[in-house]
Amino acid sequence: MKTYFRLLSFAKPIGKFAIPYIFTTLLAIIFGTLNFTLLIPLLKTLFSTEAAKAVSKPDFVFSGKYFVSIFDYYFNEAIITYGKYGALKIVTLIIVCSAFLSNLFRYLSQRFMEELRIHTMQNLRTTVFNNVMNMNIGFFNNERKGDIISKVASDVQVVQFTVTSTLQVIFRDPLQITAFFIVLFSISTKLTLFSILVVPVSGLIISTLVKKLKKKARSAQQSYANMISFLDESLSGIKIINAFNAIPFMKEKFRKENATFSKYSYSMIRRQQLASPISEFLGIATVGGILLYGGHMIFLGEGTLTPEAFITYLAIFSQVTRPAKSISEAFTNINQGLAAGERVLELVDAKPQIVDKPTATTANLFNNKIELKNVEFAYSEKLILNNVSFEINKGETVALVGPSGSGKTTICDLLPRFYDIKGGNILFDGTDIRDLKLDSIRGQIGLVPQESILFNDSIFNNIAFGIPDATMEEVIEAAKIANAHNFIMETENGYETNIGDRGAKLSGGQRQRLCIARAVLGNPPIMLLDEATSALDTESEKLVQDALNRLMQNRTSLVIAHRLSTIQNADKIIVLEKGKVIEQGSHQELLLKEGLYHKLINMQSFGAEA
Repeated sequence: MKTYFRLLSFAKPIGKFAIPYIFTTLLAIIFGTLNFTLLIPLLKTLFSTEAAKAVSKPDFVFSGKYFVSIFDYYFNEAIITYGKYGALKIVTLIIVCSAFLSNLFRYLSQRFMEELRIHTMQNLRTTVFNNVMNMNIGFFNNERKGDIISKVASDVQVVQFTVTSTLQVIFRDPLQITAFFIVLFSISTKLTLFSILVVPVSGLIISTLVKKLKKKARSAQQSYANMISFLDESLSGIKIINAFNAIPFMKEKFRKENATFSKYSYSMIRRQQLASPISEFLGIATVGGILLYGGHMIFLGEGTLTPEAFITYLAIFSQVTRPAKSISEAFTNINQGLAAGERVLELVDAKPQIVDKPTATTANLFNNKIELKNVEFAYSEKLILNNVSFEINKGETVALVGPSGSGKTTICDLLPRFYDIKGGNILFDGTDIRDLKLDSIRGQIGLVPQESILFNDSIFNNIAFGIPDATMEEVIEAAKIANAHNFIMETENGYETNIGDRGAKLSGGQRQRLCIARAVLGNPPIMLLDEATSALDTESEKLVQDALNRLMQNRTSLVIAHRLSTIQNADKIIVLEKGKVIEQGSHQELLLKEGLYHKLINMQSFGAEA
């Protein structure tokens, strides 16, 4: 129940939908039940051969029998006044009007219910997405992207029916059954007590069928998430799959996962589909028993049950199975929804490890320097940075060099607080970044990553990403600084050209120059360049390097360099090895030391000559 009430909280304000739903449902049930109660006088008129006689008006008593008696009285008066055919026309008109109103209010109640369902789904999906976006980068290193997509898309879709199904189980269907049984009891108490025996039997059988459904539903949803993850990985790595002739292997792996999902789905469907026919069969079997018992009361009994009342009784009881069947199906949906809801709430409950302190202040515009003091960082138990200290003064270009795994990219990730340090301090103009608001720090930092991260959108929207009020003139100016304007104008629709998934329609150099243009447009005082030219050919590297040089003008820059020739003019070069700073200085100073930097330069020079 805890899971259900948490899911119900996403329906707020529930009263906006639930109150009109309850009101319209009540009216739909009242007019729907009225249709059947009118059958008795209708049948009595059709089959009776006796002339109508004047009767006295019944005294008011708040009971079902009074309302039946008062209707019989006015119906009898109509027969006397207008004749049987005239009275028949009146009753027929009332039945038609009652049926119209019943269906009108039923439509309105369903519409309110659908609005509630969609409103709940919208709130839940927005909450889940917002929470996922708030998570720190480390969260995504431990989660499969396909599993997150499955929870946001598929599981939320299943959850939406939990709230609506529950309201039906709690309110609409029980109330409809209650209304029918009130009328049934007013017709014949004996017959109704006999027929009601089927309800607990039916409920017991159906509950046995669906009690394991929640567990199987959760297994099916997890299998579906695995399949989506595998599909995402396969589409992302299609080039490698083809290059290594791994298509048969991937097909077989997908087939196995698909078969697992299908197995769980078959098991769920079997249980779902059994509930409906079993409840229907039990209803028909009961009707058969009622026929025999009712016939006994008419033909061999004391004559308390008239034929027209018995036919009406059968007509009403046949309708009882519909809400009973609906309840059994609703229980099935609820169990599935709760299983999916638990998975969705896992994302809602996930807490970002990096959040602003309650006392955090807004960082002022960068004016002095960034200091790393005895910084330590580890992924789980693996130490990545060990007692790292250096400064980045305003206006300086500082380069990080060192072998793979020395901690260069980690330092780039720590400055905008993608991760939090385990020890030491990172000071932004003398204030620890953990005491400053995240947005105020990240708003002053531009990032050009090694991998060009672009979106399936137009060139304009990719450059203006995160700056909704950017003008075309500003975007063009940024593109010119990034050496991107010329190739953009050669595309089919210029700045409105769609670049495809992850910029697939562009070359590596073109993608990287768009990323630089995006950073230029933001005009941040601090730039982080993470091996921005390492994956490019010589011609593209020259164009991109020229764009980077323009980007770094009058800015404070931290550069990770794969090709050391690109950072020889840096104001300061920090040499890292195994998470420690072992050398720092200018290019010439480090060459004179003949340490690791000198060795790396010689290795690259030898590789270039070779």
